[in-house]
Amino acid sequence: MTTKVKIERGEDGTYGAYIENNTLPYGIIGEGNTSSEAIADFKNSYIEMKEYYAKINKQFIESEFSFVYDLASFLNYYSKVLSLSGLERITGVNQGQLSHYLTGHRKPGKKTVEKIEKNLKEFANELKEVEFI
Repeated sequence: MTTKVKIERGEDGTYGAYIENNTLPYGIIGEGNTSSEAIADFKNSYIEMKEYYAKINKQFIESEFSFVYDLASFLNYYSKVLSLSGLERITGVNQGQLSHYLTGHRKPGKKTVEKIEKNLKEFANELKEVEFI
């Protein structure tokens, strides 16, 4: 079973990881100052829940997780790998605008989010085709 975990940047600048439409018999969340910290805290909470179920001798339903991001959380998480100027070339969105989304000073509109997502997926597909000799 794979469960979707949403990563979001809060108004206070911290990040949260949670299961939006939870079908599991338990709830877990993660919090942190960065999206990476929130994911790590979420994974730790999962381990703690599994240990708690074992302690009370209750059946634990295992799950794998796929993490989905709001744009600010995505930019925060991947800004250590992709520069904003690189993301500008990939997405076609000005790096100043991307910076505003990253810091939470502005929120992108639906069309902008869709444009960024589409262009990132096209870039990912290009990377899949890379072959070195």
